[in-house]
Amino acid sequence: MRWLGLEALRRYARAHPSEVLSSQPSFVLKRCVDGGLLDVEDSISSVLSDNDFVKLRIHGDTWDRSHDLLPGCIKRIQSNEEDEYISLDGNSLTTADLVSLGKGHYKIKLSSETEECVNKARDVIEKIISENAVVYGVNTGFGKFARSVVAKDQLKELQENLIRSTCAGVGAALIPERTRMLLALRINTLAKGYSGVSLETLQKMLSAFNASCLSWVPEKGTVGASGDLAPLAHLALGLMGEGQMWSPNTGWTDARTVLEGHGLTPISLKPKEGLALINGTQMMSSLGAEAVERAEAIARQADVIAALTLEVLRGTNKAFDNDIHAVRPHAGQILVAQRFRALLHSDIFPSAIAEEKPYDRVQDAYTLRCCPQVHGVANDTIAFVKKILNTELNSSTDNPLVFAERGITISGGNFHGEYPAKALDFLSIGVHELASISERRIERMCNPSLSDLPAFLVKEGGFNSGFMIAHCTAAALVSENKVLCHPASVDSLSTSAATEDHVSMGGWAARKALRVVEHVEQVLAIELLAACQALEFFRPLGTTAPLERVYELLRTVVRPWDKDRVMSSDIEVAHKLLLEEKVWKAVLPYMEQYKDSHRDHISSVD
Repeated sequence: MRWLGLEALRRYARAHPSEVLSSQPSFVLKRCVDGGLLDVEDSISSVLSDNDFVKLRIHGDTWDRSHDLLPGCIKRIQSNEEDEYISLDGNSLTTADLVSLGKGHYKIKLSSETEECVNKARDVIEKIISENAVVYGVNTGFGKFARSVVAKDQLKELQENLIRSTCAGVGAALIPERTRMLLALRINTLAKGYSGVSLETLQKMLSAFNASCLSWVPEKGTVGASGDLAPLAHLALGLMGEGQMWSPNTGWTDARTVLEGHGLTPISLKPKEGLALINGTQMMSSLGAEAVERAEAIARQADVIAALTLEVLRGTNKAFDNDIHAVRPHAGQILVAQRFRALLHSDIFPSAIAEEKPYDRVQDAYTLRCCPQVHGVANDTIAFVKKILNTELNSSTDNPLVFAERGITISGGNFHGEYPAKALDFLSIGVHELASISERRIERMCNPSLSDLPAFLVKEGGFNSGFMIAHCTAAALVSENKVLCHPASVDSLSTSAATEDHVSMGGWAARKALRVVEHVEQVLAIELLAACQALEFFRPLGTTAPLERVYELLRTVVRPWDKDRVMSSDIEVAHKLLLEEKVWKAVLPYMEQYKDSHRDHISSVD
């Protein structure tokens, strides 16, 4: 990727010899499609797909170029835009905000009111030290050593020792986007003003975030009580100028070099600050924020894909009648039925396929008829989990907590991760069902005994295998999810010599929730491919306008299946459409039109 940036600059300079560029320019690369920061040390093939575009920023200018560096594809766009900021106050951050911060869409700042709260809490800690009072985490040991009092001249080393000894994580490092989320969330928690950190330390963390100086944080090693200790310690270690760090300009190297390269200085820990930086649920909550945002996106698009499948299986829209769902008024069920009514055959959006042959069955299979009930509870689960996480993102999860208005510290258990752990286990179980029912619909399209479609959706079956193994892939992902959906939070192991004798295992709950959501996306990508392929066998008849728009969208990146070819690349690009929410965006104008015409309120349509 570093070569890519330099080559883009070289070609631009060659095409515009009158413009003077630095011989050793410093630049940042981002994907245009999602704004994600790119590591200059990564290989091109590992982070970009064909026809991806990359944005290169250098000294206030923005550059666009395509992945394959075709001549003439580089263009310069003069940018006068200032950086956009989100103000963190510990009270108003949302899961969507956090994901946007992870992608580098915004920088962060603190309000004057937030700074005042932070200073007041720090004054309490300074008073404790000056009065030689004994307070856990300020001038004592930690965990089992809580009764060990530490001398005043050793307090700085005490905090540093805590960070270093807690850096015991293992496994692959979090990708930059997830580390940005982790750092932003920790800043937000400290900004509430109940942790006792100094404003100086908090400002240094903020400056590191805004420069994308990101610590090496291994993903494994937290049991989720006393917070995500190991991951947060690794986050703090880099900020101290120790261990490894990454920035778009440097790639991975030693932390002090990264900080100094951006004009930053390492954090020098003051009493209680080491403990304040590592006590909390920010690892599980930040990963959970990504999981729930992706789950919400795929749940909306699952309704669209299922509607297209119902169309090619010649199902009926009668099961989505408003009266049926009004007498079982779960919010998610009503919402999904509304979406199906907007997408399927109606007086607003007629379907030639539906009109060609009258419906001749008594009723459809459950995988078609019961979509509102099955998809609906997934939507309600996501809403529940999102509410839990939005509360958690804006909570003080440190220990002890500092209450400046009372001038005291109090030890409690807000660091325990049971809330996000249970919620994320619930998310895995709820969203998995979208893949489970999708795989069954794929089977119905591929199995000629269950539909009027050719076997495995291909001509010359036998010579061509069509979607045979694509369905196997969907089945494999669903089966893997069944294991991943076993709740992590039902497990607990006593740690710290039985001082921390019940833990949440929330870190694993969050990581596996992300894997479950990804598998759901991939299964639905396969269903989207299959449904659009099935539509080919109805031509020249057309479906409804919104579903035709979905078909057209897919055909911009995947051609019809005329004969066997490599399937994995088709699945990948279909998955990318879902990640970018393009399927949902394609039908949204039609759903608004249907709502306006029928006065049929489609909640959450925006």
